[in-house]
Amino acid sequence: MQVARVLQSYLDGETDEATARRVAAHLKDCRRCGLEASVYREIHNALGRRVEPDAAAVARLRTFGESLVNDPPAGDDGEERNASPPAGA
Repeated sequence: MQVARVLQSYLDGETDEATARRVAAHLKDCRRCGLEASVYREIHNALGRRVEPDAAAVARLRTFGESLVNDPPAGDDGEERNASPPAGA
């Protein structure tokens, strides 16, 4: 399973139970995906409060996105288990 395909649905509570368990297990093992989920949650919470997202969170998300463009994850399935977090995380 490629977590990136279902991460947003998982965070929105829109996945079936089996998929939710697999994504949750992956997020515990994969620091990169865990960080991405954390940033998404922070942005979602900020939008829910109708305030500007934390500037540091936006910077981390931008850095993370740039790292994906410049250094795509390794592996046949597009998942990387031992990625380093973006700078400043």
